Amino acid sequence: MSMLREQPELVLCEDGDQPGDGVLVFCVDSVDEGALAVLRKLWGNGRAQTLLMVGQIREAELFDALECGVVAVVRRREASPERVVRAIATTHRGGGDLPPDLLGGLLSNVGRARRAGSGGAVVSGLSSREIDVVKLVAEGLETREIAAKLCYSERTVKGVLQGMMLRLNLRNRPHAVAYAAREGYLR
Repeated sequence: MSMLREQPELVLCEDGDQPGDGVLVFCVDSVDEGALAVLRKLWGNGRAQTLLMVGQIREAELFDALECGVVAVVRRREASPERVVRAIATTHRGGGDLPPDLLGGLLSNVGRARRAGSGGAVVSGLSSREIDVVKLVAEGLETREIAAKLCYSERTVKGVLQGMMLRLNLRNRPHAVAYAAREGYLR
């Protein structure tokens, strides 16, 4: 809190305040069952997008955190004021932010799961348009970049993502990527 108070571009809410459309910064040493229980409760209450500041996190815990509404992860040892503000801004814009090694591990596991689980067949549930969009989200592209790459309007990209997330009860973009990874859509 002391580090964030000194950032003029941020407006901080104290415990009990409703952040509205802001970003919830949740700080823990590790992602254990207690932390996941709190994250599930916050996510179930429709709280703001969540940035997880964590001492340590393993790849297996990343999936659990994403399913609980976490859209960004910053390790405490990497938590400079600039890094945290950048992660908060990305999260507030609807993006995700993961350390490169976690993102690399996530994508590597997705590839292995895809090869082992679906035998190359496209799993039903997502349209080809949704698959195209979520693949680019998984690559870290922002809405305007996805729109340019697919020759869609930004509004169309947002609509595709929103429709998919509503239909499948997904909380945010990282949750959509985790779903797509588990279901074998990413290769």
